[in-house]
Amino acid sequence: MLLAHLTLFLSAFLAATLLPLSSELVLLGLLAAGYPALSLWLAATAGNVLGSLVNWLLGRYLLHFQGHRWFPVSAAALERGARHFQRYGRWSLLFAWLPVVGDPLTLIAGVLRTPLLPFLLLVTLGKGGRYAVLIVLGGGDGG
Repeated sequence: MLLAHLTLFLSAFLAATLLPLSSELVLLGLLAAGYPALSLWLAATAGNVLGSLVNWLLGRYLLHFQGHRWFPVSAAALERGARHFQRYGRWSLLFAWLPVVGDPLTLIAGVLRTPLLPFLLLVTLGKGGRYAVLIVLGGGDGG
């Protein structure tokens, strides 16, 4: 059981970084295999939020490396994220779970110096809510 939850945590963590991965299938597969919905929700949410925190830290501290080839976000993606973030403000972090825009959005939050506590609260609400919806749709009983 621990290995399954660790796998989900790592899947969710990596999916929340700038790597093009997804954790939803892992979550739904474990749910279908009979693992408890609540513990799956906790593992997925914790991993996904921690991955977003890595993006925030990258934005906050590593932006001066932006011109290097290995930098994980294109200038265009940064610009799109900054425009979106500046237009909608911190509340846009509720949508950090969205594909394509969510990961750069969390990086932009770091670049724009969003305080850590509001960042974590909004990202956790959005990502936790998304996993809760997936669990309900996947037939999880909440136990």
